[in-house]
Amino acid sequence: MTSLPNIHEHYEVERNGYLISTNPTKLDFSVIHSYLSEQSYWSAGIPKELVQKAAQGAICFGVYDGEKQIGYTRLITDAATFGYLADVFILEEYQGQGLGTWLVDSILAHPACQEFRRWFLATRDAHGLYAKFGFAALQKPEVYMEKVMFHKYN
Repeated sequence: MTSLPNIHEHYEVERNGYLISTNPTKLDFSVIHSYLSEQSYWSAGIPKELVQKAAQGAICFGVYDGEKQIGYTRLITDAATFGYLADVFILEEYQGQGLGTWLVDSILAHPACQEFRRWFLATRDAHGLYAKFGFAALQKPEVYMEKVMFHKYN
């Protein structure tokens, strides 16, 4: 078996003055929490402590304009066979520049993710974006199950 890159090592890519980084010390949880709790449909009202706890259990990709955080995604993974993309966002004032596409492309291109057999995500309104990367409806939805737990912030 060949040695794969370590997914926990810092990963950074730059383009046109923007930076994508997995360095957790760069994350601005005020920005992340504000977006998720006040602007997203999937985490409206989520407590900041829960956002921070979720980040601790994932590989987080921040998007930056200089030192300012303008985007975010969590990659939930076993670091070997699968990845689940969660909380993907680019701040509204930065949308329309291809940054969301670049973010997803950069995650899928991460050297440590090249052996993944399966990627997952859930979206209500961005199917077109993810289809560009080969995401599609489940081929065999009958084999997948879920248990939905509703909480006061849902």
